[in-house]
Amino acid sequence: MKEPVESLYVKRTQKDYSLSFKVQIVKAIESGKLGITECRKKYAIQSRSTIVNWLRKYGNFDWDNQIPSSMQKTPEQRIMELEAEVKLLEKQKALLERQAYIADKKAIFFDMMINLAESEYHIDIRKNSASAQSTTSAEQKKKP
Repeated sequence: MKEPVESLYVKRTQKDYSLSFKVQIVKAIESGKLGITECRKKYAIQSRSTIVNWLRKYGNFDWDNQIPSSMQKTPEQRIMELEAEVKLLEKQKALLERQAYIADKKAIFFDMMINLAESEYHIDIRKNSASAQSTTSAEQKKKP
């Protein structure tokens, strides 16, 4: 007689998973860090439909209208987000102002160097903007 083979399969229910675990899985999927299949394998979740149910319950996707839905934020949350954004923009503005200041100083320095080189070596470094076009190049442009 054959002995029954002991199965490693353990049936789980929704109650076996904590709410924080479910929300963690949903966030990982919605952020794009993991896919549904990857989550199933990584966390030994037996069914794909279990994760899909969690996505429907705890996710930010409106399954009825097929559009992402965002929960309304409280005014305090919105103020905090805007304050953080203002701080970030102020830092970016300060950085850009510093870069503009450095660029202006470089332009002044390079201009002084060109003036010095032109006076010391008696050569024209700057391009003459009002130079006349040569007759041969003017004729070549008219031919085609």
